Amino acid sequence: MRRLLAQKLIRAGSETAGLDARLLIEGSLATENPAPDMLLPAEALVRLSGFAARRLAGEPVWRILGEREFWSLRFRLSPATLEPRPDSETIVEAALAELKGRRDEPLSLLDLGTGTGCLLIALLSELPRASGLGIDLSEEACRTAAGNAELNGVAERATFRQGSWTEGLSGRFDLIVSNPPYIPSGEIPGLSVEVREHDPILALDGGADGLAPYRIFARALPALLADGGLIVFEIGAGQGPDVVALMQTGGLEFRGSRNDLGGHERALIFAPG
Repeated sequence: MRRLLAQKLIRAGSETAGLDARLLIEGSLATENPAPDMLLPAEALVRLSGFAARRLAGEPVWRILGEREFWSLRFRLSPATLEPRPDSETIVEAALAELKGRRDEPLSLLDLGTGTGCLLIALLSELPRASGLGIDLSEEACRTAAGNAELNGVAERATFRQGSWTEGLSGRFDLIVSNPPYIPSGEIPGLSVEVREHDPILALDGGADGLAPYRIFARALPALLADGGLIVFEIGAGQGPDVVALMQTGGLEFRGSRNDLGGHERALIFAPG
């Protein structure tokens, strides 16, 4: 069955046909690594048929399965959230490396554009005394993130609130993270069908040049950053110099960057100027 499904996916143009077929079969059985000679029950075949049709129509595997792993944790998805992607783990890595000896302190965290809550929840899983606030424009995303916090055992230390970036926020935070929308508006129609038709536009569209959220951050975040605090952003390809310039104009000090697994500059680190 896996070979047959993989062949169909190859003919449809999938570059990850073998992996997709394995994941969809495992999802239809609700089990990992089924035995090669295992018989698929009738109900699993029905589920697999539906999964296959959706994948052949261009829907991403993780959307079909409804969840994806990030930082070795499970995150449920909704139409209002991006899929947590491995490249974004670079933000978590960078933040934890910068915090160094502060990891057991009662830190206050802020995640702007939280989506599934993956950044905040991953950080809380590594910072046992920290608490955090996730903000998202979508109420549905906030509900999804709250469910993921419960799923991963950090619900008592995580709060999620609907809002537009920093509007209405007060207090100061030791760590601010964000994976904001950074794709220029004009490039969205040229994205792959998996992204263009299945990821929420709110989480993709960064304005005419992809930098609109960073302009807001440059104005608003210095007042929200505690003494000794840190900011870690995700950026798109080639955006590093422009984002650094914007943040420095806002009075922040550039602390460096980190590359993702593909070798691309992915996370920028800032501190109070």
